[in-house]
Amino acid sequence: MAKEIQDEEKKLNEPEAGQPEEETASEQAAESSEANEDQTQADGADAGSSEAETDKPEAAGKSDKKKKKGDKKTEALQTRIEELEDRVKRQMAEFDNFRKRTDKEKNAMFETGARSVIEKILPVVDNFERGLASVPEDEGAKAFVDGMNMIYKQLIDELDKMEVKPIEAVGCEFDPELHNAVMQVESDEYETGIVAQELQKGYTYRGTVVRHSMVAVVQ
Repeated sequence: MAKEIQDEEKKLNEPEAGQPEEETASEQAAESSEANEDQTQADGADAGSSEAETDKPEAAGKSDKKKKKGDKKTEALQTRIEELEDRVKRQMAEFDNFRKRTDKEKNAMFETGARSVIEKILPVVDNFERGLASVPEDEGAKAFVDGMNMIYKQLIDELDKMEVKPIEAVGCEFDPELHNAVMQVESDEYETGIVAQELQKGYTYRGTVVRHSMVAVVQ
C-alpha cells in the first residue's frame, strides 16, 4: 500500500518537474525569433544603405550629363553670337565702303558736270575779250563799251567764285602740264623755253586744268 502511494506521488511530481523545461524552450524560441528579427532589420538597413550608395553614382552621373549638355548648349549659343557679330561687322564695313564709293562717284560726277559747263562758258569769255580788245581807244568811254566791260567783269568774278583761275603764261617757263605750245618764236626779251606769247588763255578748275594755254615758246 505504501508503495502504491509513493508511485502515485511520483506521477504527480513528474509534470511539475518538466514544466520549467517547457518554459525554458519557449523562452529560447522567443529569443531566437527576436534575434532573427534584429538580424533581418540589420540586413535591411545594410541593403538600404548599399542601395543608397549605389544610387549616388547614378545621380552624380545624371548631374554630370546635364552639366555637359548645358555647357555644349552655351558654347553653341556663344558661337552663334560670334558669327552674327562678325556678319554685322562685315555688313557695316561693306556699307561704309559703299557710302565712300558713292560719295566719290557723286563728287566725280559733279566735277565732270562743272568742267563741262565751264568749258562751254570759256569761249564766251574769249569772245568778250576779243570784242573789248578790238574797241578803239577813243571809243572806250562810250556807254556800250562800259556795259560790255561790266558784263565781262561780272562773268570773270563768278568764275573766280567757282574756283576757275586763269593760267599764267607769258614770261613763265613752258610747262607741258599747263601750256600747249603751237609755235616757236625768236625773242630778245625772253630766254629759250620761256613763253613769249599767249594765243589763247588757259584755265584751271580747283587746281585741275580745264583748258591748256595755247602759247608761243622762245626757241
